Amino acid sequence: MKPRAARLLLGVVVAGLAAAALRLPAPTPGNPATLLGALGRNDELDLQPWTQHDTLGRGETLSGVLARRGLTAQEAANVLAAATPLDPRRIPAGLPIELRGDTTDRRPQVIRFRMAVDRILHVARYGDAWAATEEVLPWVVDTLMVRGTVREHLYQAIGEGSDSLLSGRSRDELAWSIADIYEYKIDMSRELQQGDQVRALFERHTAPDGTQRIGAVLAAGLQRGGTEIQAYRMVKADGRVKYYDEQGRSLAAAFLRTPVQFRRISSNFGRRRHPILGTMRQHAGMDYAANAGTPVRTIGDGVVVFAGTRGGYGNLLEIRHPNGMVTRYAHLRGFAKGIRRGSRVSIGEYVAYVGSTGLSTAPHLHFEVLIGGQHRDPRRALAQAEAGPALTGTELAQFERVRDAVAFALEQPAGTVRALGN
Repeated sequence: MKPRAARLLLGVVVAGLAAAALRLPAPTPGNPATLLGALGRNDELDLQPWTQHDTLGRGETLSGVLARRGLTAQEAANVLAAATPLDPRRIPAGLPIELRGDTTDRRPQVIRFRMAVDRILHVARYGDAWAATEEVLPWVVDTLMVRGTVREHLYQAIGEGSDSLLSGRSRDELAWSIADIYEYKIDMSRELQQGDQVRALFERHTAPDGTQRIGAVLAAGLQRGGTEIQAYRMVKADGRVKYYDEQGRSLAAAFLRTPVQFRRISSNFGRRRHPILGTMRQHAGMDYAANAGTPVRTIGDGVVVFAGTRGGYGNLLEIRHPNGMVTRYAHLRGFAKGIRRGSRVSIGEYVAYVGSTGLSTAPHLHFEVLIGGQHRDPRRALAQAEAGPALTGTELAQFERVRDAVAFALEQPAGTVRALGN
C-alpha cells in the first residue's frame, strides 16, 4: 500500500474510534454526568436527540412500559436489574418515566425514573450493559411569615394570607400544622369566629420543579376576642418537638379538644331535629362529619369500659378517664386492633373508625362527654382541662433564648423573612 493511502486509512480508523469513544464512554458508577454524557456528545456529532415520556399505569409493570417503548424482554430485564433502588413491589401507579436517545438507534440510551420530587434514578446504556445512579435534587429552604383574618374558617384565612407565597396543597398543610399546634386549646372547625387573627412563622421547602412542602412552624399566634395565644416551637433534649406560650407554659393539656383531627363538626351541642326520628330531642354531644374509615382518636388517657353495639348508637366505644369523665364515640364502623373492654389507651391514640351504624343517615362520628353520669357540652367540658406543665430551670432558660430569637420575626409583615439571627 502506498504511504499516502496508508495515512488516509489510518486517519479514517482513528476518527472512527474517536467517534465511538465519544458515543460510548466507560461508565463511572454514581456519576449522573457520566450517565447522561452520551447524549451530550451525540449533540457534538450533530445527531438528533429524542425524548419520550410515559407513566406507570394502574396494575401495569415496569417491564410492560419498557416493552411498549421498544425494549425487548431481555433489555427490560437488564434495565430493571441495574435499577436496584426501584422495588417493583412498592412502585406506585403514575410513576413518571422519561426515555432519551438519538436518531442512530430507536432504542433509548438513558431512562429516567422520577422516584420522588427530589429523587431521580438514571439508568444509561453502555453497549449491551446498563448502569444506574440516583440523583438527589436540592430543596431550597426559606422562612416565611403569613397573616390571615378569619371570615369563614381557618383554610380561608390561611389561603388569603398566603395567596402569593404558597401553592394550594401547601396552604392546606400549613392550616393542618397550625390546627395541630392548638389542638389542646381550640377546636378550629367550630370555635373560630369572624375577625379572629392568625399568624405563623414557618419554613417553606421548594423543590427544583416548584413543588412545595411545609417545614417546621417556628412560631404562631392566634388572636380571639382581643387576646392572643402565642406558640413557640422548642426541640427538647430527647428530640421531641413541643410548643409553649410566651411564658414557657405548655400548650398541651390533659385532653384534646376534638376526637377527629381538624374535621368539620356537622351538628352542635343542644336541641335539634333528630335526622331519623324526626322529633326534637336533646342532642347530647357533637357530630363530626368525616369519611367512613377516618381514624378516631381518644381525647385523653383512659380505660375502655365498653366496646360493642348499643341501640341507636350502633358500634359504641366508651372510655373512662383518670378524672372520672367518660367519653363516648358512636356510629363507628369498627374498633382499632386491640381495643376491647379493659384496654388502656393513651391520649391521641387511634381507637376506632368513623362509620354510619345505628341511627345514622351518613358517615359521621357522634361524640359525648359525661361527668358524674350527666351529659356535658364537650366544648365547655374540654376547655376546662388543666394545662400541661410549665418549663423550669435550664429548660426555661433554653426556651427563652429560642423565643427571643424568633419573636422579632413573628412581628414582621407577611412575606419572606431574613434568616433568623441575621
